[in-house]
Amino acid sequence: MKAFSSKVLTQTDIERRFSVPSDALQYFPFVEGDDSLVDLKIKDTEGHLWSFRCKCRKGPYPKPVLSKGWLEFVHGKRLRVGDKVYLYKKEDEVAGVQFRIAVKRKILRLGLEFS
Repeated sequence: MKAFSSKVLTQTDIERRFSVPSDALQYFPFVEGDDSLVDLKIKDTEGHLWSFRCKCRKGPYPKPVLSKGWLEFVHGKRLRVGDKVYLYKKEDEVAGVQFRIAVKRKILRLGLEFS
């Protein structure tokens, strides 16, 4: 399964909400004319199912934003600035659409960064 989006986490992502890059907007199930709000169940690499509220930010540069449930994920995974998050989407005839999330940690050793 190929990631449809990835992002290196910022301070805002760690403390408030996760702003998904705008090129990923097409992968989210927003309903045209709706409030641009959807609740998602996203499974991590360990099989844990997380609940997120995803809202489409309005304005000249719309983008998906994960808010409710995001900070629980951040704390549960002990995420830090510099870690990288990957989002995946799988469409299955039987199970329907499934979202996945994975994290790659930024590792510091002897003052050097490793991915």
